[in-house]
Amino acid sequence: MAEKKQEELEKNEKQEATEKKCEEVVPKQEYDELDDRYKRILAEFENFKKRSGKEREGLYNSILSDVIEVILPVVDNLENAVKIETKDEDYKKGIELVLKQLKDVLISKGVEEIKTVGETFDPSLHEAVSSVQDETKGEKEIVQEYRKGYKIGSKIIRHSMVVVAN
Repeated sequence: MAEKKQEELEKNEKQEATEKKCEEVVPKQEYDELDDRYKRILAEFENFKKRSGKEREGLYNSILSDVIEVILPVVDNLENAVKIETKDEDYKKGIELVLKQLKDVLISKGVEEIKTVGETFDPSLHEAVSSVQDETKGEKEIVQEYRKGYKIGSKIIRHSMVVVAN
């Protein structure tokens, strides 16, 4: 028991001696200033990491949308090729499979088709190329699609070309 008390006393004395040395080496005010500076630099670094992560993600999405924008005419041509009548059904199935595979790749990268026919015209998503008068349709309702539009998340890659009623 006495040994434990003796060890505690020695430990406390060492701790006090260390604190005195620290006070002698760095005054309390200077220590507080250095501690504050350290915390600010640490916070700035954390903010930098978050900001650079967001910038990296934005750059990735921008590059991805540029690449996909170049591929979209190929998708349009494959869709048109599927619509054409042919005597060779195997050839048509081959085109359909290539189109499906390409669309699956686009979906896996987060690319979505913009909904058009039956939807309300939205200038941020659609580009009106014509309008028609049709009393059976609602106001600003899309009745026909000339070209499909695509988006990644909230970023529009290509606007839909549509015909709007009324």
